[in-house]
Amino acid sequence: MNTKSTEEDFRALMLAAQAGDARAYSQLLEELTPHLRRMIRRRRSFLSQQDVEDLVQEVLLSIHVVRATYDPKRPFFPWILAILRNRLADGARRYARRTKNEVLVDEVPVTFADDGANIEPEVYQDPEELKKALEKLPPGQRKAIELLKLKEMSLKEAASVTGTSIPSLKVSVHRGIASLRKILKK
Repeated sequence: MNTKSTEEDFRALMLAAQAGDARAYSQLLEELTPHLRRMIRRRRSFLSQQDVEDLVQEVLLSIHVVRATYDPKRPFFPWILAILRNRLADGARRYARRTKNEVLVDEVPVTFADDGANIEPEVYQDPEELKKALEKLPPGQRKAIELLKLKEMSLKEAASVTGTSIPSLKVSVHRGIASLRKILKK
């Protein structure tokens, strides 16, 4: 079959594919792909090549999913065009959502390092003060934080060491960290 595949050629390939002929199905998708690419490019000329390829893949995937719905008594191209139209609508919605919040900014040739940007928000910088704050915690919370956060034990290991349940350890750690934040902010 040449690249100028006709409606009848596609219909014959689809019928064979529906009958279980994997080779015909593969050939159908291969020959249909350039047609889909052209149809998408014609309808959405503003899309990048990558976006066009994404839409082609979505259409091919949709064809795969709904191929059993093709009625051989009806023309092939209107069925394909309906699938294409639906995927284009999905793509347009996705494109609108993605570009809705984008702001065009002139390219800045130089960036400047900010030491404040390199500090992790959960890492406390003074270990001595952190140790003092840990001592102020109730024993259960302190032990849970020491085992799970400082010694990096698993919940199961820490539960066997302390003799408490895993949910109880989780609660102790959560409350302990909240208490540490309050203590360290003072």
